[in-house]
Amino acid sequence: MGAPDLRADLSAAVAVTMMSVPQGVAYALIAGLPPAAGLYAAAVPAILASAVRSSSHVVTGPTNAVSLLVGVSIAANVLEGTSPLQFAVELALLVGLLQLGAGLLRLGAVVDYISRAVVLGYISGAGLLIGFGQLGNLTGTAMGRGDPFTRFSTWVAGLHAADVRTLALGLFSLGLMVVVRHVRPNWPEAIIVLASGIALSWLFDFQGMGIAVAGDLAPVPAGLPPLTMPLLDWSHLVKLMPVAVAATVLSLVESSAVARSISRDSGERLDMNREFVGLGLGNLGAAFTGAYPVSGSLSRSVLNFRSGAASRLSGMISGVLMILVLLLLGPLVDLTPIASLAGLLLVVAWDLVDKPAIRAVMTSLWADRLAFLATLVGAWTLPLDTAIYLGVGISVALFLRKVRHVRVTELVVWRRRIRESEDVDPPGRCRKVRALHIEGNLFFGAANELGEALDEVLADREMEVLVLRLKRARGLDYTTAAVLKETRQRMRASGRHLLLVGMTPETMALFEEVGLMASFGTQELYPTQTQWFRAMNRALQHAMDLVEEAEEGCHEDCPLVTYLAEKRAQRRDPERVGEHRMVTQEVAGLHN
Repeated sequence: MGAPDLRADLSAAVAVTMMSVPQGVAYALIAGLPPAAGLYAAAVPAILASAVRSSSHVVTGPTNAVSLLVGVSIAANVLEGTSPLQFAVELALLVGLLQLGAGLLRLGAVVDYISRAVVLGYISGAGLLIGFGQLGNLTGTAMGRGDPFTRFSTWVAGLHAADVRTLALGLFSLGLMVVVRHVRPNWPEAIIVLASGIALSWLFDFQGMGIAVAGDLAPVPAGLPPLTMPLLDWSHLVKLMPVAVAATVLSLVESSAVARSISRDSGERLDMNREFVGLGLGNLGAAFTGAYPVSGSLSRSVLNFRSGAASRLSGMISGVLMILVLLLLGPLVDLTPIASLAGLLLVVAWDLVDKPAIRAVMTSLWADRLAFLATLVGAWTLPLDTAIYLGVGISVALFLRKVRHVRVTELVVWRRRIRESEDVDPPGRCRKVRALHIEGNLFFGAANELGEALDEVLADREMEVLVLRLKRARGLDYTTAAVLKETRQRMRASGRHLLLVGMTPETMALFEEVGLMASFGTQELYPTQTQWFRAMNRALQHAMDLVEEAEEGCHEDCPLVTYLAEKRAQRRDPERVGEHRMVTQEVAGLHN
């Protein structure tokens, strides 16, 4: 690495650290933890994760969505008799182990099966909950515990006791952040709000006036992050595991989305398994340094990229700079007014509700709308870990619904060509020989759909030979192979025939693995060939021979008879072979 790259990384790291300080304090407030925990989460975890992960720009540390999940779990008294900090470090340990295991087992593609609509629903719901949770800090009144509606009614009932000074300070911070964002969008508005609040607190002695400051929650000790030792026993493990799995999924999805979003602009290639390992090491670092579960931060990662970071060293330097902040600036952080943080978090919550994305998903497919709305409502009415499971379950259900779809279309002869037809009784169809094109994933989930499609064709008593084209069928397994074997047996029992066409070498290997080769004769299998429709034409000719052997031959006016005669003539006349190839390449709708 040259000196220019090192300077670029150092400059980006300084910008990221300036943003990490107010966000760390604010997110710790969301998590129900001392402000120092948010700063610790941006120190050692950032160093460990950046040292391993593949992305040069993703910054690991505290994030709003994960902080909210931790805060709600702590408020629910998941572990009675355990301090909030002990709960947080034990949770970080489990999350780190789960993520590390996922990366080592190369499960990086798992997050691809969680739809963006689900993530949008959860993040939007989390944003509303974050903003809602700061109402009490904005007015200096209690909100109580329980579901959001109970807490809101408690807050409304206590508004008569609101502290006017606290409310004014919170609204001032909120307004300042909005003004700076619009007037000077390149300025670090979060740092400006934090610095303004600290300056006012020092000048007017807010703590002496009875206005809550960060130091009232727990002073930030000047020094290195402490060494903490998570103490897990079996009872803790059982109670923590549901929350840990939910935090693991949320953290992986959030971090992966951040990495991929930036890589589209940077052109950097990602290794999602390394991303998982890096994030897992970051959470293990959090567990042993007094922090709580971390993830990839969208705002800090984008700032890191736009600030010109050249390598993963920028993320590591930002962690080192946060340690220097803890060594030198802890007493200043203690002066931060809670109302200022509440104003800042209200703007953060507003940003989390991505209005353009919501409008887009609400005009998209009904499945996307369902996934978004169900997860959004779940985030408000269910425990947050349960809402994540709901979203994941919806994603899996929608995925299975799509992959189980099998497309079955009739193949007919039209203008001396084979084409697909969506008609129930297409013109040009031979009554004795029928051909179907099967396309889709023939795994066990599609077996019933395939069986129903074949049953419908078998109900045609005029049909003597059925030809199945499997060129675009994938994922054949034992269950769908059993459907094909049973169909053949039923047809043989009634004196009819089943021919399979267009199998690729991979499909033929699957035939061997699932025992299908032994069930079919060599005259019933026609693997794909290099020449277009050669296998299909051979199968159709054999089908016509079978019909003639049964003394139920098709009439000479049958379109299929004419088609095959034309193909035989082309093979005898070399001058027509070129014409035949040109006609074949014009076939619409069929994928060879």
